[in-house]
Amino acid sequence: MQVSTTTIPGMTFFVQVEEVNHRDQFGGLICYLASLYRLDPKTSARHLVRRSRIPGTADEMKREFHRDGIRAFRRLEAKS
Repeated sequence: MQVSTTTIPGMTFFVQVEEVNHRDQFGGLICYLASLYRLDPKTSARHLVRRSRIPGTADEMKREFHRDGIRAFRRLEAKS
């Protein structure tokens, strides 16, 4: 099982994208989970904003935050 974590720094909070990817011995996908968290820089508390089981979603979330910043976060938070 492979877990990768990417933290995107912001002015008031950080965004953390955590991706879990589990494959079988032949390379077939068994499990995929991408979670998007809002991190408080003072307390390091994590607040779950969005979760997806669609492969490749973590990269899409990262691109959206780099491109739109806080507006992307507000859009995602409104959907939850």
